[in-house]
Amino acid sequence: MTKVLTDTRSIRIKGRSFLALVLSPEPPLDAWLTRLDDLASRSAGFFLGRPVVLDVADLEIDRAELKKLIDELGKRNVRIMGIEGGRPSLFEPGMPPAMKGGRPAPDFEIPAGPTVEPVGAASPQAAAPSVQVEPQAARAISSIVIREPVRSGQSVIFPEGDVTVVGSVASGAEIIAGGSVHVYGTLRGRALAGSVGNASARIFCRRLEAELLAIDGVYKTAEDMAPNLRGQPVQLWLEGDSIMAERLN
Repeated sequence: MTKVLTDTRSIRIKGRSFLALVLSPEPPLDAWLTRLDDLASRSAGFFLGRPVVLDVADLEIDRAELKKLIDELGKRNVRIMGIEGGRPSLFEPGMPPAMKGGRPAPDFEIPAGPTVEPVGAASPQAAAPSVQVEPQAARAISSIVIREPVRSGQSVIFPEGDVTVVGSVASGAEIIAGGSVHVYGTLRGRALAGSVGNASARIFCRRLEAELLAIDGVYKTAEDMAPNLRGQPVQLWLEGDSIMAERLN
């Protein structure tokens, strides 16, 4: 029997890209989970509400171990939206889908502005006011300027390039940039530079009080920073797998 459609409206399907964190576990997994717990404890809410891709390309793991790992991450409120680099035999119904084609940089498009969203599970109605941003050019935007303080609970996400904040970044706020992060005030929150695979990105701030810093996926928490740099104007960069820092004159 032929079914006659009574509603001829089409379903709209669009392509859209989002920034997700990528976790790349290293063996032994128990020790890696311990380090993850340590990071989470020193940067509360870092994974809360974030989409995360689990990269297992360099991990010798079977299906049972992968399921256990996903369960362990779930206990830590880490949401796995997809698995990258996994063999087809690793997957079964109910698991996060296989993902491929992830690129360290997004498609180059002319954005209307950076993504500004609250951190955590707060409802949109409870979100902090939007951060005003000033694009540097109408086309080929490679940097943005935030002309006001970034308050607790706010995130500025700009994978296309540098983020400059003319003011301070409060505790609980964060800046995620594909390029470098410049803060012309006190950096108390989190700053993640080179977030889409840019090891040459740097972090500059007039006064360092950060909760967490990251460059190209390498993290340093407040406890890891040299005490003599606290409260000082500082620049940070990446050498190998180590974040280097020096005081600015």
